[in-house]
Amino acid sequence: MLLRPACDHDRAAIEAIQQACPEASSWDPFGYDVTVADLDGQVAGFLVTRRVAPDELEVLNLAVAPPMRRKGVARALVRGVLETLEGAAFLEVRESNVAARKFYESIGFSAINRRPKYYVDPPEGAIVMKLRSC
Repeated sequence: MLLRPACDHDRAAIEAIQQACPEASSWDPFGYDVTVADLDGQVAGFLVTRRVAPDELEVLNLAVAPPMRRKGVARALVRGVLETLEGAAFLEVRESNVAARKFYESIGFSAINRRPKYYVDPPEGAIVMKLRSC
């Protein structure tokens, strides 16, 4: 699996993965830093992040194509981006998305706060999670 920055020719694959993953956030990935997991020339998943300070990163969206799930794609994407981080990473996840919360906890994130009514479609609160990387 090759992790690389997304390029324009990845746009259709990323959009298709977003549509196949309604539980994932729906940030427009192309205004931020996007890393893709490339398997044999195909985009298997992507991670959208943004730097909010020199030592702080925010995870905005993580999605893996349904046929590629449970193969380490998400873990590789998150670890690949965070391994160079000297500071902290933050993210929000739907309260009801127990699988995602457990996944992030397995990487080292911990819940630090709650944001009521953060999501709108459908309305739901968010759990704020943090990973200290140094």
